[in-house]
Amino acid sequence: MLGQKRVLLAAPRGYCAGVDRAVIAVEKALEHYGAPVYVRKQIVHNIHVVTELEKKGAIFVDEVDEVPEGSHIVFSAHGVSPAVVNAASDRGLLAIDATCPLVTKVHREAVRFARDDFEILLIGHEGHEEVEGTAGEAPDHVTLVGSPDEVANIEVRDPEKVVWLSQTTLSVDETMETVRRLRERFPQLQDPPSDDICYATQNRQVAIKKVATDADLVIVVGSANSSNSVRLVEVALEYGAKAAYRVDYSSEIRQEWLDGVQTVGVTSGASVPEELVREVLQDLADAGYGTVDEVKTAEEDLMFSLPKELRKDLAGNRDERALGGRATRD
Repeated sequence: MLGQKRVLLAAPRGYCAGVDRAVIAVEKALEHYGAPVYVRKQIVHNIHVVTELEKKGAIFVDEVDEVPEGSHIVFSAHGVSPAVVNAASDRGLLAIDATCPLVTKVHREAVRFARDDFEILLIGHEGHEEVEGTAGEAPDHVTLVGSPDEVANIEVRDPEKVVWLSQTTLSVDETMETVRRLRERFPQLQDPPSDDICYATQNRQVAIKKVATDADLVIVVGSANSSNSVRLVEVALEYGAKAAYRVDYSSEIRQEWLDGVQTVGVTSGASVPEELVREVLQDLADAGYGTVDEVKTAEEDLMFSLPKELRKDLAGNRDERALGGRATRD
């Protein structure tokens, strides 16, 4: 109806299977082993999730040398390099590897191509934990490519033996543009065996593209260090949203954002619990945006088993949540 304020709610949104697995891994470790359980870096890139786990007894550290010898440590969903694994072992730490299986896939690709003496052009953001972990699998074979504009300056040893891999949480469109430019320079460039950008990142970008075309404003729930959340803001603007902002909490929404706005698009990054989205919807309803239309572009039901170290210790527990995790939610 003309003039009616409404919300277009993107689906899929929020938790992906890898995030769900990692968060449950920390929760189950705390339940089974007792606090404290140490976690290297943020288990997932969401301030709310980290704060809630801290309340339960998780202690987040930057490096394994901060962890008392013999303690339990969880490696985050973003993955770690072999050097970190070895450092933890040297300290006698009991490691639980919560690396997302889709990130592990990229690690294995890096190892394989390095073994075959390929130069790996790793598309990703410098300093991101996932990139550091992947590059650490084959440091002598990896060259980081941060954006399409960097391609012109890339030098390789042998243009006949070059492959590209990518961080799993990038903009699909920008990554493909980077690959296009790389292939112009290196025609023999090989592709990874399958897409490195994960299904959840792609699905959330597809959904927000559809929402953005009809939105005066898009609100993305997610933290500033969440690559996939930041990309959702960029994609929304690129595909027609008149304005787009990222917030951790609904309290961060500014009244001036809503001035003159009829249609608000809402989505959330892959490390965001649904409760934070519900709070945004409630605040929008209080502001007059009571009609919510879901825009669904895909169904997700993927589940990952918990890390093998936890499965072994929890083998006597028949609780599905303990052994398998929750299904990915829309």
